[in-house]
Parts: sequence; structure tokens; C-alpha cells
Amino acid sequence: MMEKNQIVLNDVLQAFNLVLVKGYKVNSCYEYQGVKAWHDFDGYTCFLSYKDLTLTLLFHGRYTVDFQQQETLSAFVSKVNKLLAAKT
Repeated sequence: MMEKNQIVLNDVLQAFNLVLVKGYKVNSCYEYQGVKAWHDFDGYTCFLSYKDLTLTLLFHGRYTVDFQQQETLSAFVSKVNKLLAAKT
């Protein structure tokens, strides 16, 4: 699981998959419990968004996180932990 304000790549990849599997399609992305997931045309770059945060999963296990408020990052980490906990 992810610690407060720490992003674990494996956890966000699992969350991405969970949103695709359990979410509903809205335009070009899937949404599940407030988290949106989509990928680019070739699937090498994946995105997760929650409120004002966008996490970009890049090739070779790299990622970037853009957000406006620190509270959103904390809320995102908490949300991903809850999604993964409910999955099991």
C-alpha cells in the first residue's frame, strides 16, 4: 500500500487497471469512484486523474504528478489505497 504522500508505481498501475475494469466509459476515458483513467493511442503513456491532480505513467516505470493543491495529492493517495483495499 502507499504511505501518505508517497506514490508506489505498482499500486497506481493496479488502480489504473481497476478503473478500466470496473469503471464506466465517459468519452475517451473510464471513471470509477471519482478517479479517471485513460491512455494515449499506443498505450505506452497512461493517465490517472482525481480532482486537480493528473498522474502520468510513462514508459520504463517513470511517472509525473501535476496538482494544484497538496491536499489533492493526499486525497489521491488515500483514494487509491481505498480502491485497492476494496478490491481484495
